[in-house]
Amino acid sequence: MPRRSPAVVLAPDSFKGSLSAPAAAAAIAEGLRRVWPDADLRLCPMADGGEGTLDAVLSCGGKRSTDRVSGASGAPLDVVYGLVGDPVTAVVEVARIVGLTDAAVASVDVEYRTTLGVGELIRNRLDAGVRRFMIGLGGSSTNDGGAGLLAALGLSLTDAHGHAIEPTPAGLATLATVDAKGLDARLADAEIIVMSDVNNPLIGEHGATAIFGPQKGVPGERIAEFDRRIASFARLTERALDRRAHDNPGAGAAGGLGFALQLIGARMRSGAEVVADLIGLDAALDGAAWVITGEGRSDAQTVLGKTPLIVARRAAARHIAATLISGSIDRAALPELGRHFAGCFSLPFGPASLEQCMAGATGLLADRAEQVARLFEGARG
Repeated sequence: MPRRSPAVVLAPDSFKGSLSAPAAAAAIAEGLRRVWPDADLRLCPMADGGEGTLDAVLSCGGKRSTDRVSGASGAPLDVVYGLVGDPVTAVVEVARIVGLTDAAVASVDVEYRTTLGVGELIRNRLDAGVRRFMIGLGGSSTNDGGAGLLAALGLSLTDAHGHAIEPTPAGLATLATVDAKGLDARLADAEIIVMSDVNNPLIGEHGATAIFGPQKGVPGERIAEFDRRIASFARLTERALDRRAHDNPGAGAAGGLGFALQLIGARMRSGAEVVADLIGLDAALDGAAWVITGEGRSDAQTVLGKTPLIVARRAAARHIAATLISGSIDRAALPELGRHFAGCFSLPFGPASLEQCMAGATGLLADRAEQVARLFEGARG
């Protein structure tokens, strides 16, 4: 009598620059079906709050909608967001609003970029009756401390002459007064969950500007200057709202959006944990024999709470082995990765350039998944 094929959960993150999480899960499934044509494959595309979060969430249901808001450069931008569940939850991927992939961003210095559009999208959804939000903070190009978001929601920012300032790092240089009387009162009835794996505070040597500013274009010699502007903004805003958040874990996420959102009552959570709950990962794991996860590159950061680790932990809680298949794996991280995964595999079969690997990622991932499945099948005896 033929042996029954195993039930396998496929829960990869995106392979950034080449495959979305749903595409990665489909490629792994293709490889496994070469070994087990009738296998019970449970595709659970994952994300951690950054780029690809919306696609991962909507792969399990929900509605894709579009709104026109301000991009990081201030130019109008048509932004896709999701509506899921009951009560309705708006799923917002910050990278789609103020991400580095916005073509207009490249022509605007980071000093003049704003998170205004993120606040506009929240305000517009409040107008539509939405009171529950899940906001993924990864992949932002901004470093305004969340000033733009708060300005869009009614916070007044003025200079010493009482004139409104632009909610950008440049504008914050002349900030003198913050008034919260006009802040949208509907926020008091809203539930906002922030998805992020960043635990940095807002300011200081481990803050948003010092750690993430350079990759967004903040010159090294101006980090202290930008940080002082953000610190002054935070001090005045906390006083106006009678709340403190600048030293909270995650306040430095997305150039300070974590700070601004926590000030208006948001709760910070691991992005991968939130997505796992939204897509029903635990239910998919019930009765499964094996789990495969992965990401574009796995290294020491992976075991600090990235998607593959969250998947492996949830699998381990059910005594299910989890295998890692990633675009590349840092050899130095193998000892630590090996504590969490039943095998760690990278994609290339031989010498190849990064461009070649990214262009052929679908086939490489399917081929590697096939070979790993044959290993699993052989181990079953």
